[in-house]
Amino acid sequence: MKYDFDQIIDRKSTHSAKWSYLKKIYGDEEVLPMWVADMDFKSPNEVIKAMEERVRHGIFGYTGIPKSFYKSVSNWVKKRHGWNIDEEWIVFTPGVVTGLNLAVLSFSKKGDKIVLQPPIYPPFYKVIEKNGRKVLNNPLKFNGIRYIMDIDDLEKNIDEDTKILFLCSPHNPVGRVWDEEELKRLEKVCLEKEILVVSDEIHGDIIYSGNKHIPIASISDDMAMNTITLMAPSKTFNIAGLHTSVAIIPNEEIRKKYKETIDLIGANTTNIFGLVGLEAAYNYGEEWLDELLIYLEGNLKFLMDYIEKNIPEIKVVRPEGTFLIWLDFRELELSDEEIKDLMINKAKIGLNHGPTFGIGGSGFQRLNIGCPRSILEEGLSRIKNTINNL
Repeated sequence: MKYDFDQIIDRKSTHSAKWSYLKKIYGDEEVLPMWVADMDFKSPNEVIKAMEERVRHGIFGYTGIPKSFYKSVSNWVKKRHGWNIDEEWIVFTPGVVTGLNLAVLSFSKKGDKIVLQPPIYPPFYKVIEKNGRKVLNNPLKFNGIRYIMDIDDLEKNIDEDTKILFLCSPHNPVGRVWDEEELKRLEKVCLEKEILVVSDEIHGDIIYSGNKHIPIASISDDMAMNTITLMAPSKTFNIAGLHTSVAIIPNEEIRKKYKETIDLIGANTTNIFGLVGLEAAYNYGEEWLDELLIYLEGNLKFLMDYIEKNIPEIKVVRPEGTFLIWLDFRELELSDEEIKDLMINKAKIGLNHGPTFGIGGSGFQRLNIGCPRSILEEGLSRIKNTINNL
């Protein structure tokens, strides 16, 4: 490999949300953090060099968005996902969660319902509830191996107060990469019921062999006109701290209203290094990403083999995308608090606690494999030794 993903880099002195606050989060500096969804790999050299060059200029005043920014996004989306988008559809946002908030503020009112498909990324709940909207749960169905959408339940429960559906695609935490048939079934319901789809596709570049990410807005012209697609290089190139993302909005009327809300709340200011980082990543980072995907696939195989051999009590929900692994601890017959205590205080490993993902999260934990294999092995060893001593 051209890139060294086995390199261990100390992040504790960098105010890393993942590594620098272990005592505050867990009460113990010895906990190994494998929770928050950023990776422990250096970003591509091309990204680092582009930002170093910008730093050398020495002036960091207010900055506009160059045409090259939009071009790099459209080229990337076409190349990696086969979706031809007009550059005018692209709207800058300072983060995908901000993009979700903007959609809620623009296209719903207090008391309206917004559909979620739990277990799901916890900030989705906060976005809805903090804005005075109501969560309408449409839980995914789990057959012990794979999760699927429950479209019948969705059709049955949406009503005239239901305005938006948040789609997580690929799905965090269960790792599903939705196929065309599933997306078309969802499209049919949302178009018939006039439900706006806001699709978080931030993990869309992290896809494993045999799967293909399909932006839901790309499946038909009608769906494109009914979708706000949120994308970012954050997860792909490990640049989440740059807080730079985009909303892709083909519908001119929806885009106009969305941009008005951006201006209203002052979310239209850019990050110099975010602009530079995004362009460099999308223009020059493809080779790095291709090698990353090979490495992550190796991590996934290592994890699945290790758990099957050494910790058979834990079941792995095999992801089709993302570097996040949904682990099923239910066979241990422990309460959620007992599982949490076991991981943090006995195994000394920090995972994401299943119940925070809502309905269907009980008995599960989320683990991040976006790290050197030696760190992954250490984390799994800690879990094995703890469970074997129960």
